[in-house]
Amino acid sequence: MFEAIKNFFKGVRVDYAELMSQGAVIIDVRTPQEYDRGHIKGSMNLPLAELPNRLKSINDKDKIYITVCASGMRSASAKSILKRNGYQSVYNGGGWQGLQSKI
Repeated sequence: MFEAIKNFFKGVRVDYAELMSQGAVIIDVRTPQEYDRGHIKGSMNLPLAELPNRLKSINDKDKIYITVCASGMRSASAKSILKRNGYQSVYNGGGWQGLQSKI
C-alpha cells in the first residue's frame, strides 16, 4: 500500500519524446512577446487569453497536443480549456525550456 501512495504523489510520467514521435503539436500559450524571445522550434503560439476564441485553428480534436508556457501555470489552464472543449489527448508540458530538454 505504501508503494501505491508513493506512486500516486509522484504522478504519471509522460514520455514527451514519444508523444512527439506520434505527431504531437506543441501549443505555446505565452504572449507573442515572450514567444519571440525564445520557443520550441515548430511550436505554435496561441496566447492563453486568445485560446478560447481561436480553437478553430486547432480543429483536429483527435491529435495529441502539448501545452507549454513559462512555468506551467498557464499551460495547465490551456490544457483544461482544451479538455473542456472535447480535445482527447492533451498534456501539460510545463515550462517550454524544460520540455525542450525532454524532447
